[in-house]
Order: sequence, then structure tokens, then C-alpha cells
Amino acid sequence: MKDASNPFIYFDHAATTPLDPRVLKVMEPYFVEWYGNPSSIYRFAQKARQAIDGAREQTAKILECAPREILFTSCGTESNNFFIRGAAEASQKFGRHIITTKIEHDSVLKPLEYLESQGFEVTYLNVGEDGVINVHDIAAALRHDTIFVTVMYANNEIGTIQPIAEIGKTIRERRGREKFPLFHTDACQAAPYLECSVKNLHVDAMTLNGGKIYGPKGVGALFVKEGVELMPLLYGGGQEYRKRSGTENVPAIVGFAEALELVQENRETETKRLLPLRDKLVDGILKKIPQSQLNGHRTKRLPNNVNISFRGLEGEAILLRLDMLNIAASSGSACTSGSLEPSHVIRALGLSDEWTHSSTRFTFGHGNTNQEVDFLLAHLPQVIAELRESSPFM
Repeated sequence: MKDASNPFIYFDHAATTPLDPRVLKVMEPYFVEWYGNPSSIYRFAQKARQAIDGAREQTAKILECAPREILFTSCGTESNNFFIRGAAEASQKFGRHIITTKIEHDSVLKPLEYLESQGFEVTYLNVGEDGVINVHDIAAALRHDTIFVTVMYANNEIGTIQPIAEIGKTIRERRGREKFPLFHTDACQAAPYLECSVKNLHVDAMTLNGGKIYGPKGVGALFVKEGVELMPLLYGGGQEYRKRSGTENVPAIVGFAEALELVQENRETETKRLLPLRDKLVDGILKKIPQSQLNGHRTKRLPNNVNISFRGLEGEAILLRLDMLNIAASSGSACTSGSLEPSHVIRALGLSDEWTHSSTRFTFGHGNTNQEVDFLLAHLPQVIAELRESSPFM
């Protein structure tokens, strides 16, 4: 039973974030007042069209790209699928080779598996024990028939930040004046804390997700550089420049753009606030709990991410005990939390089974405090000790 005297502590912002009240405020008129279909030509509906156009310009300004290069989608998963399958189908006459890493989100890995079944060849690069890709490995994997490279900006499980700008420069230098290979990055987790200028990152496509930036769920965006061809996933009315059909979710699109602007405006301030909390939790766990280890690079990681393995335990058991304390955390990716298999990301770090099954992720966000970290550090050692007493593996 949960102790009602303990306040709820949410340490799972990598799974999803609460809606910022400021975002909700700008969304509200498009639910009940300006609810017209943006594709209609009368003035009432054109208020919705103007809202989408404004959101597109707002998003483009942040990413430093042209408004026409922003396509709104239903989520990060759709954006990743849209680029991967769309670019592969449109570009296969130039080549059928793709490069990625072993720690990508399933919304990247699953469509790549599908493409392999259709005759494409995918190179899955290893990362180091710290979860960071070696740029030289990408350069070495490039071939004359490589059509695109996709590397996650910041990992959703272990928080490691990849050298996206350096990778982008390497790819551009290699292709010279040629069109390929293209470079795509999934920036869903990175957007609240890292620069998202597509110019500075040297990317041709970027995925974003409203549910990770204190915006509404069910909306995402895909930056696609002008001139990059994508075959649509959805056919119909020809919305989103005839690339993504379907009546636009106007409130969600407006909310997405506002949320992105807010997190980017405050990312440096929020990073400075969260770094001490992250480091305090890491240091406290490693000091107080024997046979625990941090997963991912110690400093080249998001300021809100702590991913720890506790030797010999099951992550699900840890999460259930934390839930009894009114603490929400996660094990692996929220999108695959129903799976009993250990995380493919943790496995890619080279850990043995006695470590992989226990990975536990704490991710901070707006409202998390030093007192909440103290509460976790006061109770987690006992949780781990009691679980180990009853574990058949210890």
C-alpha cells in the first residue's frame, strides 16, 4: 500500500512530461472556439490555418530552418518511421545501405528491421562502454551506396549525448557535393536541454516529440531539409505539403511549438538547476549502495538522467518497491516497459546478465527538488538491501 503521508515524487520525465500550464493556455482556444478544419477556405477555418502557419514559423525559428522544412506528425515514433521508411523508399535507386547504432530507440530499430526484410542492408555500430559512439567508426562504415545515417542525439535510457555536430561534419565532408548519405537524428530527449539548430548540428532531418518537452502528447515534428525526398507513409488529402495526409491536430500543433520555444529559452537555466541534483543522486547511490554502477558516460549525459544497475536484482522489483514509497521511476524505455527482456541499450554497453536486468532510470524535470533526491537516497539503500536478501542470485 502507498503511504498517503508521502507526497508523490515523479522521477520519470524521460517517459513523458506534464503539460506546462502556459502551453495549455495557448491551446485552449483551438479546442472550442477556433475549431475549424484548416483545409476549409472560409474565414472561420482560416483561423486554424493561421495558427498552424504560426506554429510552423515558431518551430522553424528555433531550429534555424525554413518553415516549409517542418512537418507536423502525431509523435516521435511516426517522425522516425516517416524519415527512415520514406527516405529509404525514395532513395533506393541510389543505394540500399544504412548506418545506425545499437542503442537507438525501437522506433528507429524496428523500421530498420523491416527495411532489412525488404533487401536493405543495415550496419549497426557498437558504442563504447560509456555509451558514446566513436565518430571514426561512422566514417569507416560509410560506403558509396550508403543512403543515410541515423544516430540519436541523446539516449532515452542512459542519457548519453552523441557528438552529432561532429558526425554531421564528417558525413558532409565525405559526400562532398553529392546528395548522399543523408543524416538524421532523433532529438526527442535532447530538445529540453541541448541546442537544436539544424545548421550547427549539420543534420538533414531531425525528430521531435511534444510529450517530452512539457507539451501535449500525440504530436511531433520532423525537420526535413529542402531537397530531401521522402515517400509519404500516409496518403489522403495531401496536408503538410502533400507529405503527411490527415486533418491537422491544431491545438496540439500550437502547443508543441509553444512548448519547444519555452524549453529552448530556459534550457541553460534548467540545466544548471538539474546538474547538482543529478550528480548528488549518482554520488549518493554509488557511495551508499554496494555493487551499484552508473550506466553511460559520467558527464556526457543529459543533466536530468541517472541510470543505475544494481547487481543481481530485477528492475521491475525495484520499481514496485519504489512505487510503494510513492516514487515513480522506470526500467529501460517506457515504450517497452512491458517486456521482460533486458534493455538492448544496457546490453550494448557490454554488461553481463547480472547487471543488465536491474537497470533503473531516474529522470528529473520541472518541480523536482533537492528534498526529493534526499528522500530517495534515504530509502533506496534499504529497498536494495531487502531485495538482495530475498534474491536467489545473491
